[in-house]
Amino acid sequence: MTNLSLDYFYGNSAEQYSFFSMPKVLFTNPAYRLVSDTAKILYSILLSRNSFSQRNNWIDKQNRSYIIFTIEEIKETLCCGNRKTVKALNELVTVG
Repeated sequence: MTNLSLDYFYGNSAEQYSFFSMPKVLFTNPAYRLVSDTAKILYSILLSRNSFSQRNNWIDKQNRSYIIFTIEEIKETLCCGNRKTVKALNELVTVG
């Protein structure tokens, strides 16, 4: 297990961390009340990957960016199994 030090930041030391942004609406809008925390976290990860997609010009014919992120990559990123990964993806498809 990695030991995370929560000390003060000095100079540019804060740049060693990168963050996922999570839209506040996922917690304030009743429409998302039943969406699991895992699906909300996955959504924020997908949002961050969207900028990567746009930089690589991964745009479909309807001018929508698409994300390439395999089930295996999601499982590894979320540190969870196949069932939980698929459930989170299905939640996002259902809510969307």
